[in-house]
Amino acid sequence: MVVATLLALAPTLVLLLSISGLISAAETSMTAASRGRMHQLERDGDRAARRVNKLIGDQETMIGAILLSNNVINIFASALTTAVLTSLFPQGSVAGPIIATVVMTVLVVIFSEILPKTIAIARADEVARALSIPTYWTVRIFGPLASAAQWVVRLTLRPFGIKLDAGTDVLAAHEEIRGAVEYHHSEGLVETRDRYMLGGVLDLGEMDVSEVMVHRRSMETVDGGLSPREIVAETLASQHSRVPIYLSEPENVVGILHVKDLLQAITDADGRIDDLDVRAILREPWFIPETTSLKDQLAAFLKRHNHFALVVDEYGALQGLVTLEDILEEIVGEIEDEHDVVAAGIKPAGDGGVIVEGSVTIRDLNRAMNWDLPDEEAVTMAGLLIHEAQAIPEVGQTYTFHRHRFRVEARKGARITSLKVDPLPPLDDGD
Repeated sequence: MVVATLLALAPTLVLLLSISGLISAAETSMTAASRGRMHQLERDGDRAARRVNKLIGDQETMIGAILLSNNVINIFASALTTAVLTSLFPQGSVAGPIIATVVMTVLVVIFSEILPKTIAIARADEVARALSIPTYWTVRIFGPLASAAQWVVRLTLRPFGIKLDAGTDVLAAHEEIRGAVEYHHSEGLVETRDRYMLGGVLDLGEMDVSEVMVHRRSMETVDGGLSPREIVAETLASQHSRVPIYLSEPENVVGILHVKDLLQAITDADGRIDDLDVRAILREPWFIPETTSLKDQLAAFLKRHNHFALVVDEYGALQGLVTLEDILEEIVGEIEDEHDVVAAGIKPAGDGGVIVEGSVTIRDLNRAMNWDLPDEEAVTMAGLLIHEAQAIPEVGQTYTFHRHRFRVEARKGARITSLKVDPLPPLDDGD
């Protein structure tokens, strides 16, 4: 009687555990599958990959449906096993439920969780594609119930001040990519330069033009009130092909002089520089707010076919200028040509430290020295020092923070123009 009952239960139990194992494998493979490879396969016409991408596109519903269906099957299998084993023992005996609990725990953990998930992790892409059809129907069947369960969860959490938008993505795509890059860099699979490039792309949407612009104090401008010959001389002496022209005061920019336009005008005038009408060849300045994100500005540069913009604050006061090269340098690092100064503003000190100008950005120094100084509260090295010191340091003062020692080398008025930065030795494991 006992043997017959167990033999009758076995096929049903094997079927339920197999379905549970497939669902567990689907959950793991769908979340671990390479999205890049799935998108590439979809472009190549792979229908299974297209189903996987569709499922991953609504990941919250997919995971909710999978968890719900898996729990229903596991609970049903456990209840069925408990009922069958309980009937084999005298009424009131706890032996049946205890045996059922032990047996089902072992079977579920090994054959419905560990084993299928291990296979799914090892062959995530292949398993996800193979199980795309049953997973699709699982989501179709249990999806509405999962959505109802998620609604109940949101309603339950609301009194505790936790509000979850129905469209909130569980995984932030940018953070997922950034985490993958950092992990592979730590494993030695991604070079430092590539790490900075990929990180720079991800940072474009989070950075404003004010963080990369050339400050108005450092801008090379030319007085439009000078004679044509003087304007030509100063423009050609500049390192840049576009020069802002101002009248009366440097912040009153009336146009942008392009060297190519200037040379064409000289040619048209048969070399008579004194007869040039410089105002006639000026290009209209393009003013943008300092809060514009680098991502939006990059798109604007490409759309307008203009690589030069002047940055203004909320009151319309000139703050600086930004170029397409400034934004690209946030991705690929310093772009140098025959007229640039290599590693401008950064000089090795010979003892592992560096002498840097106060206007050098933290990001540039981090890239040059492979450091990790924070740039959330300040853009330049002078700004970082003032932020941490909560004062304007005097020449010779030394501060230590973020595992580096900072010493003020020179100061002009309220501006820190030069400082020495030395990395401190790493802490011992026991510290």
